[in-house]
Amino acid sequence: MEILVRPIISEKLTEQAETLNTYGFIVHPRANKIQIKDAVEKMYDVSVRSVRTVHHPGKHGYQRTPFGISIGTKGKKKKAYVTLEDGEAIDFYSNI
Repeated sequence: MEILVRPIISEKLTEQAETLNTYGFIVHPRANKIQIKDAVEKMYDVSVRSVRTVHHPGKHGYQRTPFGISIGTKGKKKKAYVTLEDGEAIDFYSNI
């Protein structure tokens, strides 16, 4: 099971990374806070102060097409917001 799926990069989280030292990740739905903390510390070689998690349920929707109505869902996901110790930082753009 891969704990960290991908980082979340947005304007709001970029600002929080600069001011509050908080970073966001999409994580595996069954991952707990301890597993997320260990995965971030191992992957980015930083010290984690706290982890907050949020479950986002999937959304239902439909679209009208020439062949009828197409019904579908957006997948559910779990987000984790990780706060690092003072003086620590993660650079997502270093290996591009």
